[in-house]
Formats: sequence, structure tokens, C-alpha cells
Amino acid sequence: MRLILYQRDDCHLCDLALDVLARARVPDFDSVFIDGHSGLETRYGERVPVLREDESARELNWPFDAEAVHLFLQREA
Repeated sequence: MRLILYQRDDCHLCDLALDVLARARVPDFDSVFIDGHSGLETRYGERVPVLREDESARELNWPFDAEAVHLFLQREA
């Protein structure tokens, strides 16, 4: 399972999402900053932070909490 957290620089909500992922003890994930990437900015824009499971293309949009993250991960297992 490859997880990606799409986020922006200087994003308070993204910082909160990182805290939630830490509390949920999410396995390793990649952080991708969408700033300056026109395709990613078009796709994610103001939806960030977004947690994506790359293989299935499923996405978990903010706001989410640790319980929502656990449910998201279990659906993939």
C-alpha cells in the first residue's frame, strides 16, 4: 500500500492532518506538496490535505480524524 498526503506549504490544515496521521500511527507515507505543480493544483486546489492510496486511487479528503483514517486503511486491507 502506497499512501500519499497531498498538501501545501504553510498550510495549517495540513499540519493538523500530519498530527492526525501520527496519532493514527499510519505506516510510512509520502508527502507531496502541490504548490507550483499546475496539474496537482488543478486537481487538489483547496481540497488539501488529501490522503490518497495510490494503487486503488481512493482518497480521503480533509477533514478526517484518526478513526476515519483507520476505516480508510481497513477498506484497503
